Amino acid sequence: MSTDPSGGLGRARSASGNHAFVTLVTNADYAMGARALLQSLRQTGTKADLVVLHTGGVDGARLAPLEALGARLVACDHLPLSDAFNQRHARGALHGAAPFAKGRKPLFHSPLDNFCKLRLWQLTDYERVIFLDADTIVLRPIDRFFAYPEFCAAPNVYQSLADFHRLNSGVFVAAPSEDTFAAMLARLDVPDAFWQRTDQTFLQAFFPEWHGLPVTMNMLQYVWFALPDLWDWQSISVLHYQYEKPWERDHPKAKQLKPLIDLWHRVYRGEPIGDLSALPQSGSSSTDMGQDKAAVS
Repeated sequence: MSTDPSGGLGRARSASGNHAFVTLVTNADYAMGARALLQSLRQTGTKADLVVLHTGGVDGARLAPLEALGARLVACDHLPLSDAFNQRHARGALHGAAPFAKGRKPLFHSPLDNFCKLRLWQLTDYERVIFLDADTIVLRPIDRFFAYPEFCAAPNVYQSLADFHRLNSGVFVAAPSEDTFAAMLARLDVPDAFWQRTDQTFLQAFFPEWHGLPVTMNMLQYVWFALPDLWDWQSISVLHYQYEKPWERDHPKAKQLKPLIDLWHRVYRGEPIGDLSALPQSGSSSTDMGQDKAAVS
């Protein structure tokens, strides 16, 4: 198995600065999510590069709208992992061994794809990057977090306060380094390694002294109904649609999460985020934002 950190990334236009927001697109669905994410970042007025790592699972037609939004497209290969590792972390094997009990992952979610985000450590033309999953949107400027150290992530809070001891890898601050990437490859695929929540479990093990970002930097959508006292539109910087995705039609939590889904569709269409204080509050009986979900393509 190769552990050469210099390969695996395609050519792309040059970086325009020292900082970048990075996301990962592995199929057409996540290309749709990334489009909304890039729209939201543009609304914050950021001057940082917007980088989309993408695998061969998404075609050029789906990437074109992202490039039109100013994204720097960087093709990436899957990591050079052993057959045994891939078998243990294939969707059926992984979800069978460690099923999700609180929500449903969509069928287009492939656990092995998650490890591709480790390739952002190869983006050494940047001093600091902020990674954002393609199922997030940014509600207010977050460029100040480029000054934070490696490795920063928010806790995986969406059910109870006991979750504060686990990180969520949907948003994190990192410092690209070929040495770090090589060390990750050396540790990732050891005999019988099983990373229960893929990159999330691995990153917490690799960075055991991880620094905590505020929970508002990665507000998981289930907080809306599970921990409503934590929900404050005026303080949320990044909204993360974990489990079910807002572009899925009639997903199991669609009624409960309607205000959040309607917001995502507005952002996807390129409409202003607007006054967050005007949005329904968590626990409110009103779930109508006056916006119907539009068809997306």
